[in-house]
Amino acid sequence: MKSFLAVALLGTAVIGGAAFAQSAQPVDRAAPAATAHPADAKMAFKGNWRASKLMGLNVYNEANEKLGDVNELLVDKNGKINAVVIGIGGFLGMGEHDIAVSMEKLKFVEEPVRTSSGTSTTSRETTTTGTASTTATNRTANDWVPDHAVMSGNKEQLKALPQFKYSDYN
Repeated sequence: MKSFLAVALLGTAVIGGAAFAQSAQPVDRAAPAATAHPADAKMAFKGNWRASKLMGLNVYNEANEKLGDVNELLVDKNGKINAVVIGIGGFLGMGEHDIAVSMEKLKFVEEPVRTSSGTSTTSRETTTTGTASTTATNRTANDWVPDHAVMSGNKEQLKALPQFKYSDYN
């Protein structure tokens, strides 16, 4: 019993000793203080988009034909977006041809897509009036995401571009 008690006390001392031995870091090594933002932080970042919301964003050409969607944003160490990976064609990810384009090749549009058919080419609600169709969304003015992106070309032209590969294994 005495040896069990001695082992228990020794174990407690070893485990607890590490916690007691830690001291506060000197001020010069402490994490930098967060920069102060205005009370309404949303307004401080007005006009910015959330990268997570750009994933899956539909990409169209100038004729409002859907080309594909955004699969990935390639970011450098400084946080600058170097390229956008777009999945062209395919169905549910099968047969999709990934291409990488610079951000300058894309024009982000906040207004809904207009099509000449009665069906919507986006996953949002559609209202039809006559022969024109307007894709309606229930969004606020700054909801952190554009409606869609536009780039030049058609599916055949974009599929002819070299396929982007993340590694030699895909």
